[in-house]
Order: sequence, then structure tokens, then C-alpha cells
Amino acid sequence: MNYFELYELPVSFNPDQQLVKQKFYELSKKFHPDFYINEGQEKQDEVLELSTVNNKAFQVLKDPQSRLHYILELKGQLVEGENYALPQSFLMEMMDVNEALMELEFDADAQKLAELKIQTAKIESALNNELASLTSSFDNSDAAEQENALKAIKDIYYRNKYLARINESLNKLDKN
Repeated sequence: MNYFELYELPVSFNPDQQLVKQKFYELSKKFHPDFYINEGQEKQDEVLELSTVNNKAFQVLKDPQSRLHYILELKGQLVEGENYALPQSFLMEMMDVNEALMELEFDADAQKLAELKIQTAKIESALNNELASLTSSFDNSDAAEQENALKAIKDIYYRNKYLARINESLNKLDKN
């Protein structure tokens, strides 16, 4: 059972957080192990498992990044070990950023570092704006349109992962 089914919600990148919280508390009460203390071991194990699943579901559904990853997996878009090919234009842009990073590693320059941080923040902001638009349209689309949106969302997911690694490098340079 997937987390959306558990919470009786449609698959959505933007679920109503009040409903998520409400379902979490409702299921927490229903599957609280203390209420099953007089049951057999099998029933106690089952309730403990359901309680654990409820906690995991809540953690995933309340966090936008975890939810994004979960939905992409749920919809078969993320495959373990997949070697996803990022668009060439993005890679060229990142090559420039990586070259600037390498230069900063050998020749620290606070102003260039600040400029590079601004540049990557702009790229990240543009991606996140596009992601917000796509996830919103996904929630209001039919199955065929959702499939197209998922492919674009997956692409942004991988671009953001790449940018996260660059931001880690920027932060390391900033601390030096």
C-alpha cells in the first residue's frame, strides 16, 4: 500500500497538509501499540508495522523533497542505478560553474565566490519555479498530461541534485 492510499488521498505533489496531519493523528491513535497489549503476538506485530508505516508516510508526505522523490519512485520514474542523461545545455552551464569552482579552490577570491553563489542561486530559483508550476499542473491534469509532467519533473529533480552537489562545494569553499 502506498502512502497516499494509506491516507486516502490522491497522489499529489501538493497534498493538503492539514489533511495529512489529520490522517496521521487518526492512524496514530488507531494503530497505537498500547491499545493492542492484550492481543496475540501476531496482531501486536501487525499493529507495530502499521504504526511504523504511518510514521514513515507522515515524514514523506509532509516534506516536499521527500514527497517529490517518493512520487517519482511510485510512478516508476526513478530507477535505482539509472544513469540519467541531463540536457546538454544544462551540462554546459554547469561546466562553466565547475571551472569557476576549480579556480576558486586554487585561488580563493571572496568576491568571485559570492558571484558564483548568486549565479547558482538564480539557476536553482528558476528550476524551482518551473518545478512548482509543473507539480501544480500535475495535480490538476489527466493521466496523459501527468505522464508528460512527470518526465519534466524528473529532469528538474536530477538537475537539482546536481546543483545540490555544487552548493555543497560552494559551502565548503565559503568555510575555508
